[in-house]
Amino acid sequence: MKQEALFRQQTPSSGVVTAHIDGGARGNPGPAAYGVVIRNGEGKILVELGEYLGIQTNNFAEYSGLLGALEYAQKQKLPGLKVFSDSELLVKQMQGLYKVKNPGLKELFDRARSLARQLQYFSIEHVLRERNRDADRLVNKVLDSQKKI
Repeated sequence: MKQEALFRQQTPSSGVVTAHIDGGARGNPGPAAYGVVIRNGEGKILVELGEYLGIQTNNFAEYSGLLGALEYAQKQKLPGLKVFSDSELLVKQMQGLYKVKNPGLKELFDRARSLARQLQYFSIEHVLRERNRDADRLVNKVLDSQKKI
């Protein structure tokens, strides 16, 4: 599949929202969760998503965060999504720069690409961990809440 089919080089429309995504596992594999913070064009938080995933790998959790953001965009009929992630592996795989070799991740990757293609605009960008603090905070909040159960 050619890169340009997923990443259109058009200017985002006014309906494009941003999603900061993160996933983490305490141990790898270990207790895992994802966190997503979605903001509108003015930077106002629209929704915060987080989910406990059970015992999973860090990469599984990262992809689960991406899928959470994409599923939200689809349900809300958003025209576009600009994703920020501190997972260089996930970003480069989604950009087609790295191959997905793990069979478990391949299924998540295929699902994410399928959902991304349904949007009028989609982009994904790697950011340093410091620029992804809100999503990281949600991951830890979800994981910490599991200790109380």
